[in-house]
Amino acid sequence: MSDLKKYISERKKKDKKFSANFDEGYEQFKIGVMLRQARESVGLTQDELAHRLKTKKTAISRIENHAEDIKLSTLERVAKALGKQLQVNIA
Repeated sequence: MSDLKKYISERKKKDKKFSANFDEGYEQFKIGVMLRQARESVGLTQDELAHRLKTKKTAISRIENHAEDIKLSTLERVAKALGKQLQVNIA
């Protein structure tokens, strides 16, 4: 089971409101988690990523925790700062 799936399973058990609204907000949540995992996979802190993007740590935290309105241009900037490429799939 992936880290994301483990986190979701545990969070659903602990937070009934989260569980009830899960399907509705899952895609936005997943984006934030993927961004955090990408940042951590290259060994950067939020502060370090913020420095690379010329922004503040609070902006990185907001993106990772509330990514529902994130622009594609912002995702591209984050990916580039992490040395990664952004890929978008429509399924």
